[in-house]
Amino acid sequence: MTEILVPVGRLARWVDNFRTRHGETTLSVVDGALAGTAADGSSFSASLPFDATYAGSADAGVFAEAVVVPPTWGVLLVRKGGFAVARLTGRELAEHKIGQRHVQGRTKAGGQSQQRFARRRDNQARAAYEAAADHAARILGGTTMPLVTGGDHAAVDEVLGHPRLRRLTVTGPWLAVPDPRRDVLDAAIADALAVRVAVENA
Repeated sequence: MTEILVPVGRLARWVDNFRTRHGETTLSVVDGALAGTAADGSSFSASLPFDATYAGSADAGVFAEAVVVPPTWGVLLVRKGGFAVARLTGRELAEHKIGQRHVQGRTKAGGQSQQRFARRRDNQARAAYEAAADHAARILGGTTMPLVTGGDHAAVDEVLGHPRLRRLTVTGPWLAVPDPRRDVLDAAIADALAVRVAVENA
């Protein structure tokens, strides 16, 4: 099974192309998602962003119209050495912060040298996570809102453990991203707004 992200405005065309490739396709609504089963045995399941449940008719156009963007929501991307946090109003970027922190790379040295490097790396990573948490609390922490996350799971969990971020509600999808930069953040925002489509080719 393959999972892809399809921009909402392109979903109807994507379904048409699926029919062209796989033959007559029957649409249905299954477990809050739009499902399609083709003549050749291939299938797909399309889910609304922000973990929303779909309960409309089995039609790609109607499904696309059911996408609702929260009035306020956030994105948090964290990896060792870098983070990006953003607050959005609908589809518009309201405030953001991108930061990079140096984290010592691994060393081939052994014994006490290796232990010193490991402690230094841990301290540098902890400082980076603290900086990410501080900015996330400033930009996101004052209100209750959905939050899309990505990067490194352990790093994100470390940042979200901050007491001032407890009011945030983590929602899908999880975004696998490289070290956060502005272009990475922009792509992550677009991916958060896209329809998640799981495809099973026969």
